[in-house]
Amino acid sequence: MSNITTSSAGKRITALLDENSFVEIGAKVTARATDFNLKQNETPSDGVITGYGVIDGNPVYVYSQDASVLGGSVGEMHAKKIANLYDLAMKTGAPVIGLIDSAGLRLQEAADALNAFGEIYMKQTLASGVIPQITAVFGNCGGGLALIPTLTDFTFMEEKKAKLFVNSPNALDGNTEAKCDTASAAFQSEEAGIVDVVADEMSILAQIRELITMLPANNEEEADAVCTDDLNRICADLANCVGDTSIALTQIADDNRFFEVKSAYAKDMVTGFMKLDGITVGAVANRTEVYDDDGQVSEKFDAVLSVRGAKKAAEFVKFCDAFEIPVLTLTNVKGYAATKCTERGIAKAVAELTYAFANATVPKVNVVIGKAFGSAYVAMNSKAIGADMTFAWPDAEIGSMDAKLAAKIMYEGQGADVINEKAAEYAKLQTSAESAAKRGYVDTIIDAEETRKYVIGAFEMLYTKSEDRPSKKHGTV
Repeated sequence: MSNITTSSAGKRITALLDENSFVEIGAKVTARATDFNLKQNETPSDGVITGYGVIDGNPVYVYSQDASVLGGSVGEMHAKKIANLYDLAMKTGAPVIGLIDSAGLRLQEAADALNAFGEIYMKQTLASGVIPQITAVFGNCGGGLALIPTLTDFTFMEEKKAKLFVNSPNALDGNTEAKCDTASAAFQSEEAGIVDVVADEMSILAQIRELITMLPANNEEEADAVCTDDLNRICADLANCVGDTSIALTQIADDNRFFEVKSAYAKDMVTGFMKLDGITVGAVANRTEVYDDDGQVSEKFDAVLSVRGAKKAAEFVKFCDAFEIPVLTLTNVKGYAATKCTERGIAKAVAELTYAFANATVPKVNVVIGKAFGSAYVAMNSKAIGADMTFAWPDAEIGSMDAKLAAKIMYEGQGADVINEKAAEYAKLQTSAESAAKRGYVDTIIDAEETRKYVIGAFEMLYTKSEDRPSKKHGTV
C-alpha cells in the first residue's frame, strides 16, 4: 500500500487538495547514504512526499514530511526532492505548500544533510516574491529547520503537538519548558510573531485552502475578478467599528469574508486579505479594541503605533507589493507607544513601515476613520508618502496633534476658558477632516456606511496604475 494513503504525511496532502488531484513525484527516491546502519533501514520516499495538485482548481505544489521515516529528518535526497519541487513551481508559477513534521538534520548524513538544508534555503530565497510560499507545522520543527517556515510568506501551526524552535526551551539559559514553552504555538504566534494561524490539524488544512483562493498564483498573474456581492452595499454599522477594525474590514469585504493573518500578534494592528469587487486586496488597520465571540470588549489599546504593530504591517505591505496586491488602510492613530521598552525600537520599526508604504507601487487607498495625528499618521499610508486616494469619515481628526493639547502648548499659563476656546478654534481650523480636505490632504469626506462603495470605486479607477521608482538594486531599510 502506498505511503500517500497510509502515513499521516500522505493523509494531510489528501485532506488539503481537491479530491483525487494529487500527483506524486519521486515516490521511489530513497536515501543514498549507508553509514551508521542506514542501509538496513527502509526509507520510503526518503521521508518526504512531494507532488502537485489543485486547491479549488488552483494548481499548487506540496511536500509533506513523513515522521514515520527516520523521524522525517532532512538528508541529501529528502532535500533534493523539495528543491526539485521548487524548480517546478518556479517554472510554472504556482505556490509551494510545505507540511512540516521532522526531527531536523539527519545526523547520519552529516555534511551532506547540512548542505541539503542550504539547498532548500536557496530555493526559498529565489522563490520569495515570485510565488507564494506557505508552511504548516504539525510536529517538530527545530534547529535549522526553523528557518524554513520563517523564509516563507505564511506559517500555520497545530495548536497542541507542534513545536517550532531554534533552541529548545530546556536549552535556554535559566529556562525550562515547564517555565516557558518557547517552542509552543502560543509563544510563536503571540510573542515571536512567526506564526499566522494556530488551529487544529483539519482547520489548518481548511484555512490554507481558503488562503490559496485569496492569493495570486505568482507575481505576474492577472486577477480574475468574480463578485456576487452588491458593490454599493451599505454597511450601516460601520461607524461603530472604529475600535475593532477586523470587524470593520469584514463588513466592507465581499460576502463579509476577511482572512486575518498574525491575529494573535501585535493586536493593535490588523493585517489580512479580503476581496473587493472580486479582486484580492491587502488590508492594514489600527485597532484599539478586540471583541470576543460574545460581543464583549476583551482587550483595549491606545490609538498608537507600537514596535510590533509597525513591523507586522511593514512585512505585510511588502508581501502585497511583491505580488501586485492593492492595499487598503483604515487609519486611527494619534502617536507612538511611549515606554522605555518601545523606545529601543520604535523609530526603526516606524521607519520600516514608512518605507514599506512609500516604496510600494501597487494601488493604495487610505480611509481615516478616527484620529490621524503627527508623524504616526504620515507613516500610515498618508497621501504624503504615496497614498493614491485618501478618504475620511466626517468626524475624523487630522493634524499635528490633539486640539486641546495644542492649545495648552500655545497658550501656556492662560486660564481654562481661554484654552478651551482656542482648542475649539484649533479643532475647526487645523484638525478637522474638512480643513484637511481644503488643503488637498483628503480627497473626499465620506459617510462611514458608504465606505465599501467608495473604496471599490477607487480601486477600480486605480486598476491600471503604473508607477516607477528610481533605478537601483534594492533599498536598504
